[in-house]
Amino acid sequence: MTDTATTSTERRQGTGWRLGVDVGGTFTDLLLLDRQSGRTHTAKVPSTPKDSSIGVLNGIEKICRAAGIDPHDIAEVMHGTTVATNTVLTLSGALVGLVTTKGYRDTLQIARSFVPGGLGGWVIWNKTAPLAPLEFTIEANERMDARGEVLVPLDEEALRRDLQTLLSSGIEALTVALFNSYVNDAHERRIAEIAAEIAPHIPVSTSAAVMPEMYEYERTETTVVNSYVRPVVSKYVSNLEAELKSRMGGATSLRILRSDGGLSSAEGAIEQPVNLLMSGPAGGVSGALWIAKQAKIENLLTFDMGGTSTDVALIQNSVARTRRETRVGDVTVRAPSIDVRTVGAGGGSIAYIPELTKALRVGPQSAGAVPGPAAYKKGGTEPTVTDANVVLGYLPSDAKLGGDMEISRELAAEAMQKIADALSISIEDAAEGIIRIVNENMVGALRLVSVEQGYDPRDFALIGFGGAGPLHVNALARITQSWPAVVPPGPGVLCAYGDATTRLRNEASQTFVTLVRETSDADIAERLTQLEAEAAKEISQEGVSADDHEVLYQVDIRYKGQGMKLTVDMAKAEFAAEGLAGVERRFDAEHEQLFTFALDAEHELVGLRAVVQAKEMIFVNPETETGGADASHARIQATRIYADGAWQEGAIYDRGKLLPGNAVPGPAVVTEMDSTSVILPGHVGTVDAVGNILIWPADHKNAR
Repeated sequence: MTDTATTSTERRQGTGWRLGVDVGGTFTDLLLLDRQSGRTHTAKVPSTPKDSSIGVLNGIEKICRAAGIDPHDIAEVMHGTTVATNTVLTLSGALVGLVTTKGYRDTLQIARSFVPGGLGGWVIWNKTAPLAPLEFTIEANERMDARGEVLVPLDEEALRRDLQTLLSSGIEALTVALFNSYVNDAHERRIAEIAAEIAPHIPVSTSAAVMPEMYEYERTETTVVNSYVRPVVSKYVSNLEAELKSRMGGATSLRILRSDGGLSSAEGAIEQPVNLLMSGPAGGVSGALWIAKQAKIENLLTFDMGGTSTDVALIQNSVARTRRETRVGDVTVRAPSIDVRTVGAGGGSIAYIPELTKALRVGPQSAGAVPGPAAYKKGGTEPTVTDANVVLGYLPSDAKLGGDMEISRELAAEAMQKIADALSISIEDAAEGIIRIVNENMVGALRLVSVEQGYDPRDFALIGFGGAGPLHVNALARITQSWPAVVPPGPGVLCAYGDATTRLRNEASQTFVTLVRETSDADIAERLTQLEAEAAKEISQEGVSADDHEVLYQVDIRYKGQGMKLTVDMAKAEFAAEGLAGVERRFDAEHEQLFTFALDAEHELVGLRAVVQAKEMIFVNPETETGGADASHARIQATRIYADGAWQEGAIYDRGKLLPGNAVPGPAVVTEMDSTSVILPGHVGTVDAVGNILIWPADHKNAR
């Protein structure tokens, strides 16, 4: 047995194990990382959609057993979760009450004059009802001006009377969003105090605490969404934290991955769950960024294909592109997130032929974890992308998912026969058609983060991960010409790797609207320093010393007269050296990158922000034996794969036996515990120094 006192001491000294946990629609992935030696252990278990924590706890039990460690040895659990996302998508959140300034009761109903879709989209668009119903919205008789001075004092007597009625009406969470509260939130704080006196069991979110920035609708909507998901996230995080402490001891800390790729404390996640809406996809990008740094690849397109959906993002100069808005379904909130685009294409996506068009379609419907693809032998009968991969030989029928889940080619072929019969073609051609369609769907998502943002995908490598990513990454790279196609070590659990290697992060912001010529470097530096101190508080409270803080400044800026703005990122030292002149130069360059032009116009500041995160940890990787180009020692057996309309002879390789320097000629299938990789005919996969498989066209200068 492990000595508990010793383990606690090790944790305080930062020598315990780190556990990354990523919950997907089909599988829950886990990665256990020894911070001292760099050793890792991975596990994959089926997700439990009704209660995600069950799958998490099952996975922890499995990975600890496989690693031969006591759960008490785990110092930190880093968790990427889709609880907040799914709550919004399924409209299963809390009944939210809203308090606005008198005259602003219809803020959410008026919203912005934006309708998704093309010309005439408004004809068929069914607008989703606001998450805070009008009948549960009350007005406070109060008013602040744009400078934060009181124009109309808060009428507490009338407010208390209205709050009594609202809080006893059955609402489960309360939002307070008052006009101009971002410059003075005294009235919001007072209303929250009164609400706590009347109904202390109902959580209250105030807009100035969640999003202290201008734009009334966006601030109100963001805070309402925070209230909407807060009870669900709070229950999930609190229960999981309690269960972890029960099984692992009180010294284990739970961190939750934020949408922007940073970590939040469990308490921070409960208070501001709106920052978790893209928590799940952010883990994959963080993991890809970590791997790319080890492989010295600076520009990267990420491609995370799971069982239900595919997420893509862009990394430039070793920095993932972020945006200030997060969109889930019909809901858009002002919360920072990695710029991840999602398409309903995954291994479980169902192929079908509509009666009207008689044309093959794939997704977005998914077989999910239950019953799953037909090949999983869990009762599924519909043809899916996974079944197509099995029929084509890309996913060998003697391979195992998660190390112990068997797959059946017979059942996959039986499901695929439905498509083949409907189109009067062979099951192989039907399967290849499904793969081509789903690949084109995913290329469309890659274009959103590259071509439509002014980037040429040919200037980027393409990294494929998730359970199904390595099966498709070679084909996608061939379409986009993004070389090399990269298959990282442990691709099926890379999201969990991202969770395990992510850092604590927090930010503080303020609206500050002024022309650049009317302020100074010194004034802005002083304001940013104050925001830095505010953002650093939570990081310090989590035990990170000031010496281990890394600071990033962000300036929201636009041309005078513009309605839109862009965010310019600068390290603290860069702002000290370049000042506002550097901010202007970077803004012009970004504007030209996105819109092909820059204006000869005055610049106007809109907002300031300081982001503080813990210093990046360096995990020592164990030394790896190197080998020559010959990979025959890792060859398991001969195989056939169906590619480009014909069966072709190839081989199956064991990823665990491949060494840096080895070259695997296509066609080939590379198997490992958590995923399977395909190297197409006419391509070759080389193993780099950190264990990535880099796939190139056979005639490329970098191919061996």
